[in-house]
Amino acid sequence: MSLLMDVSSIVSVANMGILIALLVVYANIYNKTRATFTVGLMVFAGMLMLHNVIAVYGYFVMAPLYSNELLPYFVVIHFAEFAGLIALLKVTVWPEGIKTTRAAS
Repeated sequence: MSLLMDVSSIVSVANMGILIALLVVYANIYNKTRATFTVGLMVFAGMLMLHNVIAVYGYFVMAPLYSNELLPYFVVIHFAEFAGLIALLKVTVWPEGIKTTRAAS
């Protein structure tokens, strides 16, 4: 496998780790609230997980079939997904952000 395919695979595995964390958080939220919106988030995270599992499997099984010209695009796609998942995890786990306090004047 080429270096770019290895990078894509590693980033996809990292994406799966973030998605597992999101699924755990969403499952806990659902158990507490029974909100249907949370079920939708779980389905969304599950579909992204399926996408990454298929991508990694495809990289290892069908590596000779991929053109080297396609590999940089795969890397960019997986890094873009990684950035989006990091943002989603951040707003899910830490929605209030950094709170600053004003000094008394």
